[in-house]
Amino acid sequence: MSSKISVLRIQLDSKAKEKLDELCQRRGMTQIQMMSRIANWFSLQDEVIQTSVLHNLPEGVLAGLAKSRLKKAASSEKSGAQRTE
Repeated sequence: MSSKISVLRIQLDSKAKEKLDELCQRRGMTQIQMMSRIANWFSLQDEVIQTSVLHNLPEGVLAGLAKSRLKKAASSEKSGAQRTE
């Protein structure tokens, strides 16, 4: 069974490239490993997170989404704690 891979090129401004280089060095990873993990993580996120990261919505809408996510996370945490008791 062979796995298929895709190779993509990205364009970064000099500041972003510098930050990526620093991050890769600090984590002991290649740029390819770093970008592959980031792309994989991003693709697995729900639409709200993807939209937030991509800044596709106005600030006011993003703030409302963030509050909604926090409430949802808090209620999930509470219900999880109640199940273990």
